[in-house]
Formats: sequence, C-alpha cells, structure tokens
Amino acid sequence: MGFTDRFQHPLIPVFLAVGLTLPWVVSDLTGAADGFSELTVVAVAGLAVLGASFLLAWGAETAEKDVPRAFAIAVLAVLAVAPEYAVDALYAWQAGSGGATAEACAQFTTTQIENEINDLASACHNANLAVANMTGANRILIGLGWSGIAMFTLFRAGRSADPAVESREGFLADRVNLDPSISTEIAFLFFATVWAFFVPLGGGIDILDMAVLVGLYVIYIGIILKGDVDDDDHQVGVPAYFQAKARHVRIPVVLTLFAYSGILIFTAVEPFAHGLESLGQQFGIPSFFMIQWVAPLASESPELIVVAYLVNKARSTAGFNALISSKLNQWTLLIGTLVVVFSIASGGYEHLPFDAKQSAEIWITAAQSLFALAILINFNISIREAVVLLVLFLSQVVLEFLIIRDFAIPFTSRELLLGYAVAYMLFAFVLFVYRRNALRQLFARLAETVKSVRG
Repeated sequence: MGFTDRFQHPLIPVFLAVGLTLPWVVSDLTGAADGFSELTVVAVAGLAVLGASFLLAWGAETAEKDVPRAFAIAVLAVLAVAPEYAVDALYAWQAGSGGATAEACAQFTTTQIENEINDLASACHNANLAVANMTGANRILIGLGWSGIAMFTLFRAGRSADPAVESREGFLADRVNLDPSISTEIAFLFFATVWAFFVPLGGGIDILDMAVLVGLYVIYIGIILKGDVDDDDHQVGVPAYFQAKARHVRIPVVLTLFAYSGILIFTAVEPFAHGLESLGQQFGIPSFFMIQWVAPLASESPELIVVAYLVNKARSTAGFNALISSKLNQWTLLIGTLVVVFSIASGGYEHLPFDAKQSAEIWITAAQSLFALAILINFNISIREAVVLLVLFLSQVVLEFLIIRDFAIPFTSRELLLGYAVAYMLFAFVLFVYRRNALRQLFARLAETVKSVRG
C-alpha cells in the first residue's frame, strides 16, 4: 500500500473527526475550559460538536446493516438533539426546585416575572424559558432545517446525481421527492401536532400531555422496530469500511461511535450555547431572545450538520427522514418529559406552568408544524415551498426582535404570534383540502403498516 493509498484510508476521516473533539475533551476533563473566554469556549466546543456530528452520522449509517434504517435514524435523531433536551431540562428543573407552581406564579405580573424580582419570580421565569426554548428549537428545525436542507439538496443536485431531485418548469418549481416509507413518521408527527394545539388549554404541560405524547413515540418506535433490515450496498467511505467488518466487530464500533459522539454533544453544546448567549448579550441582544433562538440554534447544530452530510452524499431521503424523526421526538418526548423533570424537582407531581405568551408560542409552533406537514403530505417539497417556510419563519423572528427592542411596531409580541399562527393554519387548511387524496393515502399506508406489524 503506497503513501497515497494510506492517506485515502477510510479511517483517516475518523481520526480527523476525533481530533476535532480532543481539545474540548482535554480542556473539559482538566477543568481548563472554566478559565476560557466566551469566544474560546465557542470555538473549542463548536469544533467538538462538528467532529461528534460526523462520528454520529457514520455510526447511524453503519447501523443500517443490522437494524431497520428508520430505527437507526431515530436513534441518530435522539442523540443529535440530546443537547436540546439537556438545556430544556435545566430550565424545567430550576423552575420546579424554585417552587414555580401555577398558583405561585399567578401572584406576579408578566413584568415582575420577566424582571425576576425575587427567587420565586425567577423560578416562574425559568418555567417560561423551558417552553420558549422548546418552541424555539422546534420552529428552527422546520423554519431553517427543513427549508434550508431542501434548498441545499437542490443546490447540490447541480454537482451530484441525486435521484430524489426532480427538475420542473416554472418559477422555483424544482423539488425534492421523498420516499413514501417516511409516511409513518409523518402520520405520527401529524397526531402529535394536533394534540399540541390542546396543550395550552390545560394551563400547563401535565401528566395527560406526557401520556399522550410519550405514548405516541413509544408506539412509533414499536412499529419501526418491526421493519425489515435494509440490505444496504451503496455505502462508501467510512460506513462501507465498518459495514464490511464482521458483526462482532461492527456492533461494538457502532455503539462506541454513538456513545462517544453522544457524550461529546451532551457536554459540549450547552457551553457552546451559553457562550453564544454571552457573546450576543455583549452586543445588546436581550437574554430572552438569546435563550429562545440562539441557544436552540446552537443545540440543533449537530442535527443540521448530520443532515447536510447525508445530503452531500446524495442521500437526501435519509436526511429528510432524520429531520422528520428529530421533529417527532422533540414534539413528543421533549414536551412530554418536561413535566417529569419539573415534578421531580418540585418534590411531587405538578404540571409545568407557563404564561399567556408561551401559550401563543406553542400555538404558532403547532401551526407551523401543521403547515410543514401539509407541504410534505404528497412526499415532496419544492424550492418555492421551502422559501415560503423560510420567509415566514425569519420574518416572525425579526419582527419579534424589533418588538423586544421597543421599535414602533403596532402590535404586541403575543398578537404577532397569534397572527402568524392563524396564517400558518390557513395555509395548512388550503393545502390539506387541495391534497386531501394524499392525506387519505397517508393514513391508508399507516393502517397497512400497523396491520403488517401485527401480522
């Protein structure tokens, strides 16, 4: 084997990815990271997240040889968004340990809670932040993730042969065609989205929300575990190298990649997110805005990196499947488990309270999810639809930022959220009516899948 062949060995990218993570591993274990500036933390932790994301993607692709692809991608999605769970759980825990019950928080005005006039008001503020961080993460995943990856897929099609990309005549009419096998994920995400509209009506996230949403995810996992293992022979590079190994070697490799990358993401993203928050505040960006938008953007970065990697390999269907799976587990497990963390911290069962603005945040997030599902219901997304998703998301965030900074906007933040929620729902309703046959076929596919699993 010559020098060039050794340099092209499939393990070289693995060593490079691990190398990106080592500065954070060493500095975190030795405590040196505690003395880093915010900029250094962002740089070192950000490189670790980047390296871990590639290791995670390689682990998931290798695992497709031994487990159903949908299950491998579901595990990938859970690990990739684990930092988001950690950040949200932190706020829920601080709210519960601080005594933020619905009755206790009712004694404060919105201004008093936002200004955190005492420890109890601060706990109520943390309860709101748990919801704000969760809804921000979910909207980023669709507004930036789904739309951005669709546009990136179509851009990459000009340089690589992606069978999922279809060129069509018309203004921004090119589209990405998705595999109908993701109908199970879309159907369960539809159920979870419908339920989410009712969550604010109970005054908080309670045990019923947990039972329904976590129950949906458990049923979903039970279905996909019964799926067939794909005889995948089109892998190249690192996954192909590991898949060629014997099963007793391959499985420990996959578990190691999952464990190492998961731990790295879990430990590095929170400092990365908080470092970004601190940097933002130095430029006068309000902390609430940073926690709702910048911190989730940082915690979602592993998922977006992994999906971009899959798309870059002309595996756009697998990429979208990962995005949809991430949205499903955030919209079920993340919401459902917040009340568990909150109750443990409270010392007994309590529902997680939030104010009227956070109710509007949940409604706009559910409405955006419904509109996005209406787009994907016929298993494709055009660049025109991706642009609409992106513009709606960015315009709402920019307008809310201007309201927070006291610009002369003729409506409140809550009115803005409700207005966008209505717009999303109207767009979704029109699309569902126009694509009603596709909606019926979606549930017919789900019924067939359930029947085959039971059989």
